[in-house]
Amino acid sequence: MTKFAKRINSFSNSIFGEMSELTREYNAINLGQGFPNMPGPNFVKEAAREAIANDFNQYAPPDGVFSLRKLIAANNQKYFNTKYSPNYEITITAGATEAIFSTIHAFIESGDEVILFEPFYDAHDADVLLAGGTPRYVTLHKPDFTFDADELRKTVNKKTKMIIINTPHNPTGKVFSEEELTIIANIAKEYDLIVMADEVYEYITYEKKHISIASLPEMKERTITISSCGKTFGMTGWKVGYVCTNGEFTRAIRKVHQWTIFSINTPGQHGFAEGFRQLDTYLPKKIEIYKNKRDLAIEILKDSPFKPMNCYGAFYLMVDLPKGVYANDVDAAQKLIRNQRVATIPPSSFYKKSDEGKSMLRICFAKDDDSLKDGLMRLQK
Repeated sequence: MTKFAKRINSFSNSIFGEMSELTREYNAINLGQGFPNMPGPNFVKEAAREAIANDFNQYAPPDGVFSLRKLIAANNQKYFNTKYSPNYEITITAGATEAIFSTIHAFIESGDEVILFEPFYDAHDADVLLAGGTPRYVTLHKPDFTFDADELRKTVNKKTKMIIINTPHNPTGKVFSEEELTIIANIAKEYDLIVMADEVYEYITYEKKHISIASLPEMKERTITISSCGKTFGMTGWKVGYVCTNGEFTRAIRKVHQWTIFSINTPGQHGFAEGFRQLDTYLPKKIEIYKNKRDLAIEILKDSPFKPMNCYGAFYLMVDLPKGVYANDVDAAQKLIRNQRVATIPPSSFYKKSDEGKSMLRICFAKDDDSLKDGLMRLQK
């Protein structure tokens, strides 16, 4: 009889897979999963086609195509005031998912504790458990998803090794303020903690500007920043992400990376390199498109039973459930798929400490206008 590793019993399957299966079964409009269903930029696709035609089809260097790393470094410095060597401090990964996995497995082991802000991105929690670590949770409280600094400080103990932050935040659309990041940074420095900053939506912000915690004083030396070409350019299926951190941390992460993935698809890296070359002209137009979709979603939902909260970054809205209609968020999400044929994400699976997630749903508004309008109007029925 097969003997499974005990560590896989500490977490369940991703809610995204479960909801995707229901979406397919009922042919529902997918406002659940966090991917755009609009075409990606032609200049990125054309650059990848050129790379294929020019026979860039073999293994890329394990650390990533240098032109892509160089352009990431230049744009990080320009947009976020963070300076990294493309040679020694940037690594291309198989999406941000692998970046998260390789980072956590390079630093966390049995006996280590990791602080997560809930609601969390589910891979953060699962990867800490896979590495043998113990997650501890600090709640971002609705409606503004703020945290209690005293609660954060009290969660730190002698076993704490890492704090994980996600800004702009999935699933809430929160953008951490400089004041909040400074509180986290000061605690990290005081207790000599590593910060893993999942910043995959760093370029997708609206009224509030993204600040990278690595740009704060004395934070580069203890921060690992993770991002995603796929999120930036709306081409998530290419699975190209990256990690930016100091040279010592980079060497540790690359050890895990080389034995997990080894190399990332070569044409995709060349395609995204062209994307970053044209970022200055691409980004304002893309942000305007997302902002208009966010505003449309809020306008439609404000008169519905599902009341939207503010979103300042990424492409998600959290909405409150109508009282007395559903047992909880999972019940609501399942019934909306079966009865209204529209898919959302129940966020309670992103909480372990608080019950706040049971009263909300997450909606992704990065969809074509027809699908978005149709799906949102179904929520009004």
